[in-house]
Amino acid sequence: MPARIRADLGEYLRHRRTAMAPPDRPAAGRVSRRRVPGLRRQELAEAAGISVEYYTRLEQGRAPRPSREVLTALARAFGLAPGARDHVFRLAGELPPEPLAPDSEIRPGLLRLLRGLDETVPVTVHDGRLDVLARNAAAAELLGPLPGAGEYRRNIVHHGFTAAARHVLGEEGADRYARWATAELRSALGRYPDDERLRSLVADLSASSAGFRDLWTRGEVATGRSAEKHLHHPLRGWLTFQSEMLHDTERDHWIVIYAPAG
Repeated sequence: MPARIRADLGEYLRHRRTAMAPPDRPAAGRVSRRRVPGLRRQELAEAAGISVEYYTRLEQGRAPRPSREVLTALARAFGLAPGARDHVFRLAGELPPEPLAPDSEIRPGLLRLLRGLDETVPVTVHDGRLDVLARNAAAAELLGPLPGAGEYRRNIVHHGFTAAARHVLGEEGADRYARWATAELRSALGRYPDDERLRSLVADLSASSAGFRDLWTRGEVATGRSAEKHLHHPLRGWLTFQSEMLHDTERDHWIVIYAPAG
């Protein structure tokens, strides 16, 4: 691990440790015998299950690259939120750990944004399993209602292999969407390889759609996050939109904005 990286990691660990509340604060009126703020190195090392000698070398920038297990233990000992934990991994030259599952709840501020754009710009939110979590009024009007039943009624990949997709996107647009959605599904499985819902979706589409089977064998992985789309509005006919996808990495939610083009 380069010296600069070791120094940056050590400085961050030292800062977090000194900012932590020491255990068993003395009652009011008593004088603390502690000479340093926050936790002592010994206390932090014990909480992380590593030796104080090794932890001291980490803070001083003299230790070799810590393992992912050590980084996880340190994040747990510090009580770090996911964003701060990921920062520690990056400081150590490691990729942050992947979440076990996407978050099931949308940030309240994002929901307010969707409602604020109800009359102007269609916006949808789906999670890392590719299930729709929310749509504003403009998106519901443009894309039509979600299916009323079915295990995958909220899944955007499953939607791509229905007659409704061809009605909204047209034949050529639906073919492009199906290819993109299949590649998205492969990407999602790479992120959550043991997810039973995603694996069940692959099995369901493989059994029901020859088109999906053909696309799946190509092995494509999604990369595009911006595209021009032509969609059929139920009242205004064919409209062109610039579709942009934004990612909430902490919750693994995708915000899709359909900005009118032209």
